[in-house]
Amino acid sequence: MLSRALHLSRWTLITCPRQFSTKSCAFAGHNKWSKIKDRKGANDVQKSVLYTKAIKDIIVAARAGGSPDPTQNVQLATVVRKYKDAGVPKENIEKALTRANPEKGKGGGAVVYEALACGSVGLVIECLTDNPTRTIHNVRAILTKHGAHLTPVRFMFERKGLVQVTLEKNTADLDRVTESLIEAALGAEAEDFDQQPDEENPDLLSVKFTSCPEGVKQVSDAVMSMTDCIPTLRLQKSELIYSPVEPADLNEEVESQVGDVVADLEEDEDTLRIWTSLDSR
Repeated sequence: MLSRALHLSRWTLITCPRQFSTKSCAFAGHNKWSKIKDRKGANDVQKSVLYTKAIKDIIVAARAGGSPDPTQNVQLATVVRKYKDAGVPKENIEKALTRANPEKGKGGGAVVYEALACGSVGLVIECLTDNPTRTIHNVRAILTKHGAHLTPVRFMFERKGLVQVTLEKNTADLDRVTESLIEAALGAEAEDFDQQPDEENPDLLSVKFTSCPEGVKQVSDAVMSMTDCIPTLRLQKSELIYSPVEPADLNEEVESQVGDVVADLEEDEDTLRIWTSLDSR
């Protein structure tokens, strides 16, 4: 009897480590694959967001600059170069250029929707679509999901021209150069300006000018005439925008809710740009 008990005890001592080791190896392998899969999934999502943004920015630049040909549109050339440097495939860029060209692509026409979110925040949603019925259905569904709805809000905004340029911070005599740039824009009837570190590249200084809608080209030409004096000067935007008439009282909860609405709207492939009455003037 004692011999049998010892035999069973010995069997238990021998087999338990083998069972533990087997399970441990399988679990470790599963964890390794999960981490690889999650990392790959995150990278794929990042690429998808980048590619979608590239298509939209290229279309906007083509429309704003008046030509889908980068050799004839400085703003478009800048956007195309930026996304090429970011690793966006050539075929994606060509697809966006084709869609931006009404003579070649099937990009459809531009439509603008107005909506109210959180009871007091105006939204202006610009879309490019070949199927307005589909687009308004998608827009309405997203708004409804967040408790927002379509309604006239254009009175909350005024149409403005926006010109944005960047230059390298290490430009010689940066303060004097920037002052000359601002003087050139104001001399071309720019109404206001703002300068901040560039959001995407900390080595660049971003300068934005606003004007009346009719003056955007004049301001753009004036600032870009400074390229001989400022070799690092690059045109980033020259377009019409919707600017809030009155500065909004910012509220973190409202900002968060509006941010969720905007994020969902931007995921729709037909959406080009969105302005809100919370935007800075």
